[in-house]
Amino acid sequence: MLPIKVPPLGESIVEATVSRWLKNEGDVVAAGDTLVDLETDKITVEVPALKPGVLAKRAKAEGDVVHVDDVLGELDETAVPATAGATSAAASTPAASPAPPTARPTSASRPPSPPPPAQGERTKSSPAARRVAEERGVDIAAVAGTGRGGVVSKPDVIAAQTQRPAPVSQPRGNGVTPGDRETREKMSTRRKRIAENLLQSQHATAHLTTFNEVDMSAINSLRDKFKEKVEKEHGVKLTFMPFFVRAVCQALKQFPTINSQVDGDTIVYRHYVNMGIAVASEQGLVVPNIKDADQKGLIALSGEIAEVAKRARDGKLAMDDLTGGTFTITNGGVFGSLVSTPIINYPQVGILGLHKTQDRPVALNGQVVIRPMMYIALSYDHRIVEGQQAVQFLVRVKELIEDPAAMLIE
Repeated sequence: MLPIKVPPLGESIVEATVSRWLKNEGDVVAAGDTLVDLETDKITVEVPALKPGVLAKRAKAEGDVVHVDDVLGELDETAVPATAGATSAAASTPAASPAPPTARPTSASRPPSPPPPAQGERTKSSPAARRVAEERGVDIAAVAGTGRGGVVSKPDVIAAQTQRPAPVSQPRGNGVTPGDRETREKMSTRRKRIAENLLQSQHATAHLTTFNEVDMSAINSLRDKFKEKVEKEHGVKLTFMPFFVRAVCQALKQFPTINSQVDGDTIVYRHYVNMGIAVASEQGLVVPNIKDADQKGLIALSGEIAEVAKRARDGKLAMDDLTGGTFTITNGGVFGSLVSTPIINYPQVGILGLHKTQDRPVALNGQVVIRPMMYIALSYDHRIVEGQQAVQFLVRVKELIEDPAAMLIE
């Protein structure tokens, strides 16, 4: 028997949760077929069959927490010829394979009772949605998905449950049945790790935030002038984020401590910028990073930011996308946030928070005028970043955004 083990999960990740099995015991599999999905605090890891054979045993159940090198199950590689693939395995006789006659070698085969949903139907639902559907007795095949490509998400399942006819029972005096008053849901591994990381950041750093505001008039004008040309010639949409990334990269050159990391009693200075971009995905907040962002121009940054954000929302990030970041930008303004204090993405020592652009009256040359203004916030680790440095850094970002010509020249 060939053991199926939890593979290396990536930097600083030691455990995962068994999200779902794609194969049942007795299923014929080809080399490379995904057997099981593991959910970590950062990404979903697919565990493939290293050789063709039959899944003889599933040692871990969905929802179990596992660690690197734990045995997930066993693969009987002697049950089919070593050269067998998906096609040849399908044609194997019962004598050549102990798989039940009804087993199929497709990557998502299921026993005939109960009948499985079609391949496309099953893959169009997130692990969290399937888990909640099972816990609450909701038929996920009957739930309409509102995600990209019709993917069924956890909120879709919850909404479908609330729309079902309530069970017949004697209501209380307020007309609410006992089951409607509260529900309980176990945290996913990813949600638990996100919570732990946020607490670690608060406990392990001297957390402080400073604020400023930026007049977005110049960036608005520049973007409006070139966005159609950029999209036509380069195939990317010119958003505000690459301007802030470039401004931050230039400001970090002047204040390198904000791009550093504390290692015991040593300060590690980075002479490069891997810019983390916080992205809200269905599985929770993730922070993929743009490698060597300080070496890239606005067009290249626009393309990479759009690409990595899409991979984050689609759950297709690689571990390399999520490791090695040196500084982070988070934009709560896309959700309408006017001002906030972002939490440092530990072990980094600085994070810039962007917010909603809003027309406000400001004093300019002795007159009150209306300008599109944005509050920006820098949270920093006061153990090594002095308040003066933090304020000057934020002022430099403000200057570059309000005078983008200087930023582009540099």
